[in-house]
Amino acid sequence: MLYELFNYLDQLDVPGAGVFKYVSFRSVMAFILALFISTAIGRRIIDRLRRLQIGETVRELGLEGQLSKKGTPTMGGIIIIIAIIVPLLFFARLNNIYLILMLITTIWLGTLGFADDYIKVFKKDKEGLHGRFKIIAQVGLGLIVGLTLYFSPDVVIRENMEIRRAGQDTIEEVRIHPSEVKSTKTTIPFVKNNNFDYSVLAAWAGRYKTEVTWLLFVLMTIFVVTAVSNGTNLTDGLDGLAAGSSAIVGIALGVLAYT
Repeated sequence: MLYELFNYLDQLDVPGAGVFKYVSFRSVMAFILALFISTAIGRRIIDRLRRLQIGETVRELGLEGQLSKKGTPTMGGIIIIIAIIVPLLFFARLNNIYLILMLITTIWLGTLGFADDYIKVFKKDKEGLHGRFKIIAQVGLGLIVGLTLYFSPDVVIRENMEIRRAGQDTIEEVRIHPSEVKSTKTTIPFVKNNNFDYSVLAAWAGRYKTEVTWLLFVLMTIFVVTAVSNGTNLTDGLDGLAAGSSAIVGIALGVLAYT
């Protein structure tokens, strides 16, 4: 939203408007806005939840100190959702396919979490949304993300391409320049030569190699989306609410995304 506005102002040579082109500046501004939403507005939301007596329903798991969680305001995930979506709409380039996927994922899983809390609080069912419905929703999201990543022309990787030309004095000239290409490669963090190509796993498929490759790619995406979703969800409410787990996950993903 603001990116497009300031990009237009920059074309009109308005002083200072070009600063919005820098990812670092927009990242800092988004962080500040998210922090403001979480602290100032979030406090009011929590107080409102307390007044409405929307509290945590505790399942008996035999954990020490578990019953002390009873009555803790729930549906606080609304704060997290707002703190993600609002800065994104203000400071992101909304034509970026990765941000579009992130927005869809946030709303999708946020709606799933809201339905779970709604059933616990208003339907008085401490089990919440049945596990199979959660898995179906997560698999459905993984399918959307996987198919988009594989088939969208906007999802590319940057590779150094070599261009070889024979020079006038029989000396071969080699030029290397970055090029954005469509690929089934993925990155494995913290590993040397960390590119992994899914097409390697489908080498045995012969003329069906392309079909098997995208099938493996989509299945792995579904697994990652489902595993990561439950990685936070399973710990939520045990040693703390979602804020602590989400902060750890958010910092890790932020470092990987920025680098």
